[in-house]
Amino acid sequence: MEKTISIAIDGPAAAGKSTVAKKVAELLGFTYIDTGAMYRAVTNAVIKKGLNPQDERQSETVLPGLSIDLLPGGQVICNGEDVTRIIREPLVSGNVSYIASYKNVRLALVDMQRALAKSRSVVMDGRDIGTYVLPDADVKIFQIASVETRAVRRYEENIAKGIPTSLKDVEEDVRKRDYIDSHRAFAPLKPASDSVLIDTSFMSVDEAVEAVLRVVKEKTGVAPKC
Repeated sequence: MEKTISIAIDGPAAAGKSTVAKKVAELLGFTYIDTGAMYRAVTNAVIKKGLNPQDERQSETVLPGLSIDLLPGGQVICNGEDVTRIIREPLVSGNVSYIASYKNVRLALVDMQRALAKSRSVVMDGRDIGTYVLPDADVKIFQIASVETRAVRRYEENIAKGIPTSLKDVEEDVRKRDYIDSHRAFAPLKPASDSVLIDTSFMSVDEAVEAVLRVVKEKTGVAPKC
């Protein structure tokens, strides 16, 4: 069996991790695992059942029998339903950090994520990939950007997708998620000791991708084939 390679890209909300990770995976021919979409899918499942996503015990009741599939093109299927669009809406965005802080939710999704990384070469992004999910990842990146930059990026992304929002609300959400993610008791957001810090505040997407690819080449010898 050909040796698999795992690339972990961590960082705060709206740092552009998903955009960069998708492109890096595409260029290297690796599988992209959108862990954030998985937590959003759980959040939506909780809300859909009329449960309180800020209540840990209530939220965990959706886990038995839960199925999440990530398809090519970014499509997300949860329990047989296409939730690709709805998991990006403000109600889910405002509650996903609570769901992601619950230990049993994280344990269930981490099992899924680790199984995927064992079977193929992957690029995985999230909050604790290099520190907890894939502590032995071949490459670990911690991608950051200023709060203001991240808020503008998320705002423009929402507008492009037709999701009504305001820049002020998005910035408040980013700050709130930073606090929750970095202060949660289980697997908090922090850079792994052996991660490479990349600040994308003043980088284009292509520049950020190139920065990651340089690190990948340096640590693994792997580079895009064309």
